[in-house]
Amino acid sequence: MRDILFITLSNIGDAVLSTPVLERIHETWPDARVDIVADPRSSFLFEHYPYRGEIFLKVKPEGWRGIVRLLHALRRKRYDLIVDLRTDGLAWLLRGKKRLTKWTAAKPKGAHAVQRHMSVIAPLTSPDTPIARIYLSAQHRAFADEQLKALPGRRWLALCPGANWPPKIWPAQRYQELVWRVKDYFDAVILLGGPNDIERNRLIAGNLPLPYLDLSGKTDLLQAAAIIERARAFAGNDSGMGHIAGAMGAATMTLFGHGPPLEYHPWGPHPAWVYRPDGDTQKISVDEAAQQFRALLEDLP
Repeated sequence: MRDILFITLSNIGDAVLSTPVLERIHETWPDARVDIVADPRSSFLFEHYPYRGEIFLKVKPEGWRGIVRLLHALRRKRYDLIVDLRTDGLAWLLRGKKRLTKWTAAKPKGAHAVQRHMSVIAPLTSPDTPIARIYLSAQHRAFADEQLKALPGRRWLALCPGANWPPKIWPAQRYQELVWRVKDYFDAVILLGGPNDIERNRLIAGNLPLPYLDLSGKTDLLQAAAIIERARAFAGNDSGMGHIAGAMGAATMTLFGHGPPLEYHPWGPHPAWVYRPDGDTQKISVDEAAQQFRALLEDLP
């Protein structure tokens, strides 16, 4: 196959969880050029994939005019394979020799979202599932090196206490207490997040037992990914940043109040979590989080 179209998901976390499918497509057809249909919110995640072709944006607020524009752009090419994870019928309106969608998927090998996504391409590929992956540029890694050069040691904890929905957010004071409980496993703390997390990180930094670097509001998400790539572990809420951390190979400690973790935990090599089935993140205790986090850290190489 020479030309493949991959239609991914919208939110940052969902888009990250689609990357194992993208990686398996490349492994199966290494010489293929893979065009990507993505959402403006998460399209940056695919910017540096070495095997991608063009990125097309599906802009939902544009309504039917946006769909017509997108169809016009995509129908200029006839694809050997179209893989559609959105199941909104787009694949069937395009010129393709073969289409794989959720409508044609095999039975998933497990409950996780990644395993459901992989079932879409299971008829044509091997059954094992790659980890999630995000590619970075040399500039992103140089940025991380420059920012982190003054931190002591190498055992760094990347911490991001925000999320895009307030009920998902664990209180700042408890994050601070969590750092105290696991301080012997780390040399320093890196505080991450967007502009909305600046005040929350300021509260956390007010009484930490370790040196820290506060980068909240000072990085884009790929720069943050390069920072996390150098950390020993990541702690945060159920958020896009947590999924990015898993894709960068970090051990992840996630506080879940909404969304069952067996379906939505970061798809990385070392995930751990605490979950409140009643959906109340505020009821997660520091004791619960520290116990799970220490067990995760003890198992790290």
